Parts: sequence; C-alpha cells; structure tokens
Amino acid sequence: MSKVELYAAIRRDHRGGMTMREIERKYNVSWRTVRRAVDSVWPEPRKKLPPRPTALDPYKPVIDGMLRADLDAPRKQRHTVTRIFHRLVEEHGADVSYQMVRRYVADRKPRILVESGKAPLEAFVPQTHQPGMEAEVDFGDVSVRLAGELVTCYLFSFRLSYSGKAVHRVFASCGQESFFEGHVHALRTLGGVPRSKVRYDNLKAAVARVLGLSRARVETDRWIAFKSHFAIESFYCRPGIDGAHEKGGVEGQIGYFRRNHFTPVPEVDSLAELNELVEQWDRHDGRRRIGSRPRTIDEYFEVERPLLLPLPEEPFETGRVFTPRVDRYSQIAVRTNRYSVPVRLIGRRVRVLLHASHLVVYDRNVEVARHERLIAKGGCRLELDHYLKALIRKPGAFPGATALEQARSAGKFTPVHDAWWAAAVKAHGDTEGTRALIEVLLLGRHIPHEHLVAGLASALRAGALTADAVALEARKAAQAEDEPPAPVLPSAPAGQPSATVTFLHEWKLAHLPPDTRPLPSVTPYDQLLRRRRVSGGDQREGEAQ
Repeated sequence: MSKVELYAAIRRDHRGGMTMREIERKYNVSWRTVRRAVDSVWPEPRKKLPPRPTALDPYKPVIDGMLRADLDAPRKQRHTVTRIFHRLVEEHGADVSYQMVRRYVADRKPRILVESGKAPLEAFVPQTHQPGMEAEVDFGDVSVRLAGELVTCYLFSFRLSYSGKAVHRVFASCGQESFFEGHVHALRTLGGVPRSKVRYDNLKAAVARVLGLSRARVETDRWIAFKSHFAIESFYCRPGIDGAHEKGGVEGQIGYFRRNHFTPVPEVDSLAELNELVEQWDRHDGRRRIGSRPRTIDEYFEVERPLLLPLPEEPFETGRVFTPRVDRYSQIAVRTNRYSVPVRLIGRRVRVLLHASHLVVYDRNVEVARHERLIAKGGCRLELDHYLKALIRKPGAFPGATALEQARSAGKFTPVHDAWWAAAVKAHGDTEGTRALIEVLLLGRHIPHEHLVAGLASALRAGALTADAVALEARKAAQAEDEPPAPVLPSAPAGQPSATVTFLHEWKLAHLPPDTRPLPSVTPYDQLLRRRRVSGGDQREGEAQ
C-alpha cells in the first residue's frame, strides 16, 4: 500500500466513525500520520525515480510479429511463451528473462486477438441499477469549428445509470486536469456523488498500470487523492473493446449527444461559448424519454437526487503544477507549447497552474500572466504587453515582433494604432515615433482598451502625437461615459481643425484643486528668539537658538 492509498484508507475509516486510536492500531501508524491523513488528502511529497527502459523494448516488435503469425497457424503449432523466449535468445541474442517475456505476452496477446477481429463472441446479461448507486464516465472526440478553424476537442460525459441523467463538458484535451474538472462540474450540477461505484475506462488520467487480465489496477496518486476527497468508488472495465459493453450507457449517450447536437459541426468563437450551448442541450435532453420508459429523464432524476452522497465543502485543486524556467525570449514551455511572461522574469523559475482551458503563471504567489490554453501542439502564445519594457529600449525590434502579429490577429492592435504609429513615425522619425507608440501601449496597463483606442483616435484627428496627449484624451473618453451628455455645440468654421488637444501638463495646471491652507506666518518662529541683559552695561545681546 502506497502512502496515498494509506491516507485514503484512513480518511475512509475516519468517515465511517472509527476513532483515531483505533485507526492507529489498525494500520500500525502514529497519531501524527492519522492527523495528517484526516487534515489533507496529500501526503508529504516523495522523490520519484525516473522511469527506466527495459531490455525487452527492442524485441517487442519481434514478439508482436510472432503473435500475429499465430493467428493463421494451426492451433497446436502456435508459439508458447517458452518458445518465444528461446527464439529471442537463439535467433536475436536477446539478454532478457523469461518472466519479462511472459508478462509482455500475457498483456499483448489478447490485444492482438481483438485487433484482428478474431476475439470470441460473448453473451450480454441485462443489468438493473438502483437509484443513486452507480454512474459511468467516458470521453468522446468531437469536431468543432473554433474561431474559424476546424479542431478536434473532447466531450466529457458523466451519466447516472438509474435515471440516465448526463452532464457534458467540452475540453481542448482529455488530460488529467480535464478529467478532474469534468468531474467537479458534473458533481456540482447533479448535487451529489453516487453511493456505490463509478465505471471507467483504463484511461491514463486514472490508471498508471493494468495488472494482467484481472480487475486490479495501479492508480495515479492524484486520482487516489481526488477519489478520497469526493468519496468516489471506482470500477474499471476490461481493457480494449472487450470492456466497452460494461459501460454501454455512457458509450451510447456520447454517440446520441454527438449525432443530435454536434451535427452539423458547431461554429463558435471559444470553448466557453460552446460549453454554454452544451449546458442548454443537457437541460433539453432531460425532458426526453429513453427507449420505452414511461417517464422522462428529469422525472427519474428527481427520485435519484436525494439518494446521492453530499459533496464536501472544501474545494479540490484540479490544476497541475509546473515549475519551468523562463528562457531569454521571456517564454516558458508547458506541455509542448510556449507562453510568454514579463521580461523581468527571464532566467527565473515560475510556478504554473495548468487547467483544462487556461493556465496561470505565478511569481512568488503573485499572478504575473494568464493565457488561454493552446489546443494544437508546438504552438506559441505571446502577450505584447510582456515585451514592452524591452521594446522601449529596442524600438527597432517592434515592427517584426511575433507578439505584435498575434496582437493584430486578436484585435488588440487595431488600425487606429497603425494610423497613429505611421503619423508619429512621420513626425518624429522611426525610433522616436515607435518609442512614442510603445509608451502609449504601456498606458494600457491602467487604462481600459476601448478608452485608449478612443484617445488614440482623438489625438490622431488633432495631430497630437505624444503619449501625454493620448492619455488625456483617453481619460476624457472615460469621463464622458460617466457624465450626462453635453449640449451639442455649433460646428467649427471651415478651415479650422475639428478637434483640439490640451497637453497633459497644461490640463493638470488648469485643473488644480482649491488651496484651503492658511497663509504662512512667522509667529511661531519668534519663540526661538530670546533676549537677555548682559552683565556690566546696557548692551543687549540676541541669541538665536
């Protein structure tokens, strides 16, 4: 039993009413261990050894070839494990053990049989599910036109076996963070946890290793902690196609949902918009009947809802933590993709919390960047604001910056920016004009984007090509939204500019607050002067202290 499994068992017994001293005797642990397990699902981190390659790896394709050749060979003249082992040693000079070959053949032979379509037919036995007892979980791939591009996403489905009530969620990947976030969303929507068991595939987010042909599994530590937190009892189906019928309810549910709601291919701007549609489709599906059932899914769910286990009050962090180092391009690598961070962090390690749809970057518990997670592999997402401090020293690198092109594509760098930039370059030269634009972009850290664009447009009309003028016009645009509309003034005569701009320092001098301080006086300083008579004459001496 691993330490995570020990903590999960202690928490389970503690929930069942066992005293701490009884738990100490049962597991032969100290009271400190019991207290830590009750307070936290995670034990102290243990250093993990890197995985080591085995001597059998180069010969696995050879073994697969022997097993595939046996599919057409006479039944009594097929390879045994012993024969495969002797052929590897004699014909290929393999330095492997018999036990290593036996474990691989026991795992690989049934899979090859299924892949060839020669697996024996099985009989299926109908099952009856009790309310609030069981559920099924699975992922299914769906095609979505996201922001004009056709991409493959993954549909998470959590289905109660009795009522057929299902909750869906679309993610960019089917990794462990998506697996956890899908569970959290589904359990909160349903209002509880099934009492008996939840059926799963042998997906990598939950299962680290399948032990032969049995039901035993080596589960991942984060999944053990997640189950312990929500009191979920897992049941794993047989690997491959052989076990698909063991959770046929959710398999059919994903197919129904994909055919009825993802046909034709939906076109959305973001996954958040798509998931809003998915929630509407879930509510609509609750009013339908499954097969020949006399009542709807929602009517059966009303019977099942009170029987579910309550959810824990404390939250569970579903994101995964990484600690990459910032390279000289002010980027970090997370799961085959690269994301930008402020240039002041170059050379330092940062903490990244990766979620299913976004990631957050922290520097000493202070959030420094937030990005939408990339779907494709090998992508790069850069924020122009992260490079401004470097670009103001190197304005020549600004026109060809990748972050600038991405800002244009995202609509953050508008044609108004380009027009003001061109006018500034014409008036001040390439270097100073570009530096003036960068100073304007730095204003975006404390001025809303729409107000900054309005300030740029006003300054451009008036020919004011300084950052101070843009800041003033942006503040005027912000004040205009809060103030009531002013009366319409007559238009300016022909030949005069249609807009005027006051520079920021002039505007500040004209809008100084009233000075309510009293006039200065020297009366208090008189106390510092002291007069005294000097002995032996009428001479007086003033002495300043």
